[in-house]
Amino acid sequence: PALPPQLLSVAPMMDYTTAHFRAMCRMLSRKTWLYTEMEVDQTLTHVDHPRLDRYLDFPLQTHPSVLQLGGSDPESLGRAAAIAAPYAYDELNLNCGCPSPKVAGKGNFGAALMLEPELVADCVAAMAANSGGAPVTVKCRIGVDDVDSYDALCAFVETVAARMPPRRGEDARPLFAIHARKALLRRVLYTGSHTTAGLSPAENRTVPPLRHEWVHALARDFPDVAFAINGGINTLEEAVAIARGEGTPVGGGRLVGTMIGRRAHADPWGLLARADTAVFGEASDPCVSRRALLETYAAYADATWARYGTTKDGYAVPSIRHLMHPLQNLFLGEPNAKRWRREVDEVLKRDARRATTTVTGVLEETLRVLSDETLD
Repeated sequence: PALPPQLLSVAPMMDYTTAHFRAMCRMLSRKTWLYTEMEVDQTLTHVDHPRLDRYLDFPLQTHPSVLQLGGSDPESLGRAAAIAAPYAYDELNLNCGCPSPKVAGKGNFGAALMLEPELVADCVAAMAANSGGAPVTVKCRIGVDDVDSYDALCAFVETVAARMPPRRGEDARPLFAIHARKALLRRVLYTGSHTTAGLSPAENRTVPPLRHEWVHALARDFPDVAFAINGGINTLEEAVAIARGEGTPVGGGRLVGTMIGRRAHADPWGLLARADTAVFGEASDPCVSRRALLETYAAYADATWARYGTTKDGYAVPSIRHLMHPLQNLFLGEPNAKRWRREVDEVLKRDARRATTTVTGVLEETLRVLSDETLD
C-alpha cells in the first residue's frame, strides 16, 4: 500500500518507543509514522542472529515504521542497515541529535555528528547502499555547542542532503527531522564517569531556546528538501496547524509535518486517538474507546508474552511489566488514573513471575477502579 505523508510522527525515544509501545500507537492511528528506539550499529553487527528479533522485529501492522540507527562509522552503519533490511522497515534514520554523554561524548555519535557533516554524508550513503531500497533520513538539532549559527546549519543540511536518496511516495525529497534546539554536550572524560560542562539529556530538551523560525527558514532555503519539526510541540491541534501550513512565519517555508516525542508517551490517547481524522483527513479513527484499545492490545500482549523465553530468575521475555508499560499513561487526567496505576503495580509485584499471568488478567483485575464513562 502507498505510504501516507509524514504529517505526524512519534519520535524515537530510548526506553519508550519499544515494539510494544509502537504496537499500541498503531492501534490508535493507522497513519502516524512510528520511530523505533535508537539501535546502535555495533549492537546489531555483534549480536548473534537468533537474538536479532529482540532488536528489530515488529508486528507487520505497525507500518509505516522507521528504524533509527546510531553510530559514526560508515562501514559499520552499512552493515547494520544490511542486517535490518530483511525486516522491511519503511525508512532508516540516522541519529544526529542525541545529546547523551554516552552517545555524543564517549560514543562520538548522536548530536556530536553535526560537527562532521562530511562524515554524516558518508554514513547516510553507506546506509542507503545497504538498506535494501529503504530511504534514509536524518534526525538532528539546529546546532551543537558553539557551532550554532544558521549558516552552519545550512552547510550541514546542504552537505548531507546531497548524499541522501529519494524517498518513496508523492514527496520524494530527502527528509530531515529537526529538533529546533541546539545541544550543549556534556562529554565523558577518560573512561570514567567525569564529564565536562554542558547540559544533561533532560536539560537539552528544555533549556536551549527553541528556534522554530530556523526550521521554517530551512524549508524556504532548501525547497528540494523536506523538513519535519520536533521540539516544543505538544498537542494534536499544533500538529494539525503545521500539516495545514498554518502558522508559517512570513518569509518562511512550509514544513512537511511534526515529530512529537515525550508527549506521545505522556498522553498517547490525547495525541493519537483522533490523529487519523484530524491530521491525515481520514473518514474515521481506528479506536472508538479506551476499552476497545485495551481489548485489542491485551490480545496482542498475551500472544507476545514470553516469546523469547524466560530469564534465569524466572521472568518472561518480554515480561508482563514490559507489556503493561505502554498503557501506564492511557488515562492521563481521568478520575482514578493514579489509583489504577497503583493497582496495576501491586498486581505485577505479586504475579509477575507466575506463568498464568496475562495482560488480560491484569486488566480484568484492575479496571474496576475506572468508570464506564472513562473506558467508553
